Amino acid sequence: MKLNKIYNEDCIKVLNDTSKVEKESVQLIFADPPYNLSGNGLKSTGSKTGGDFSMVNEDWDKMEESEFINFTNEWIASSKEVLKPNGSIFIACSYHNIGESIMGLKLNGFEIKNIITWNKSNAMPNLTRRVLTHTTEFVIWAVKGKGWVFNYDILKKLNPEKKKDGSDKQMRDIWTMPLCQGKERLRDADGKKALHPTQKPEELLKRIILGFSNEGDVILDPFGGSGTTPFIAKKYSRNFIAIEREKKYADAINSRVFG
Repeated sequence: MKLNKIYNEDCIKVLNDTSKVEKESVQLIFADPPYNLSGNGLKSTGSKTGGDFSMVNEDWDKMEESEFINFTNEWIASSKEVLKPNGSIFIACSYHNIGESIMGLKLNGFEIKNIITWNKSNAMPNLTRRVLTHTTEFVIWAVKGKGWVFNYDILKKLNPEKKKDGSDKQMRDIWTMPLCQGKERLRDADGKKALHPTQKPEELLKRIILGFSNEGDVILDPFGGSGTTPFIAKKYSRNFIAIEREKKYADAINSRVFG
């Protein structure tokens, strides 16, 4: 098994190939799978927070519901096989796919420990004026077995909220942070459009990787996207395996992680 590797392939094929990912070799999985919400065409220009934006509209994010349920169950089942007996999995989701993600975890014998609410401080406005503005996404944390890594003191130090006397405070399950913006946001060749529509903030992965793994552990991301997971894993002395089906994103991950 090669560590610190980016695979430009289908995640289920890689997860099921023991020459690429050995059984029970991974301590932590962070997955940002398709939310299956593409196709509404909503967009806005001139935003004062994150710049121009549009709703996700990608072929990889469009499935029939039965296909999406089967896909979710399959990649979660394959992920369980490569996790260590005390491994953790984190799944990013919104209200669009949280139900399928939870059921996939339960059907595959995972135990859900927390559902983290990501409160986006610069969320895009509601353009339809027919529903409340969506300002949150979620990250489900589930474990495969017993003895999972939970670096309590590190998470306290990472918590931006402090007690009245300024001392460290327990990390809660509501994390307030902005969408990716500024220098952190990867851009296309002309520097105007975001390269990937669902790039996750580095702070989100920093908390997860430092809080739920140790130096030298293997971190795996089956939906590599913009490469935030391997980028942060490398920064904090973890090994990584990232899988990304779309070549333009796999190339961007290699550039971001390896220069």
